[in-house]
Amino acid sequence: MNARDRLIVGLDIPTTAEAEKMVATLGDTVSFYKIGYQLAFAGGLEFARDLVKDGKQVFLDMKLLDIDNTVAKGVENIVKMGVTMLTLHAYPKAMRAAVAAAKGSDLCLLAVTVLTSMDEADLTDAGYEYDPHTLVLRRAEQALAAGMGGIVCSAEEASAVRKIVGTTMAVVTPGIRPAGSDVGDQKRVMTPADALRAGSSHLVVARPIVKAPDPKAAAEAILAEMQSVL
Repeated sequence: MNARDRLIVGLDIPTTAEAEKMVATLGDTVSFYKIGYQLAFAGGLEFARDLVKDGKQVFLDMKLLDIDNTVAKGVENIVKMGVTMLTLHAYPKAMRAAVAAAKGSDLCLLAVTVLTSMDEADLTDAGYEYDPHTLVLRRAEQALAAGMGGIVCSAEEASAVRKIVGTTMAVVTPGIRPAGSDVGDQKRVMTPADALRAGSSHLVVARPIVKAPDPKAAAEAILAEMQSVL
């Protein structure tokens, strides 16, 4: 894959009208988009279908977690949407149910390990006994065993995760920030070039592009940095 196949622009935007405008602004520069909660609950699921029809790849960031049957039925319908990637929390039973439901399709199921906005203190508050690095690796092992298509983790853990999952699984890293940019609410971040060197296969970038004065120029700069490594 070249850089364009590896850059996923997060459409963390309030309305589909604004998302449509952003996609038009970015044009052929970007071919892969992430749709999360904010846009999904404002007509974003239909917008995802439209993007697929237009030849774009879509990463549906729903972070599913529920009883096995509910997860499976959700995945079955998401497969029909034609999106490329779907996230669910890396709980073993949920992952196994999702893998079974997606069997035979091209949907890449991604296991969310530890959110990049969380550090050790946050995990302690949530009742976990592990530090972020340890929990990410544990969940990577479980995702591999469940037959998932990839892992979502911070770029800080990408190298260690890659050693666990090998070369075939996707390692998708949010929390990507070009040098000198505002980290916002992220706590475990890395530059695009460093993330690729660490073993990331796909980079998720939202605010540094969609909030930039010139989103297309921002995307092109990130792609150039990525391509210099690839």
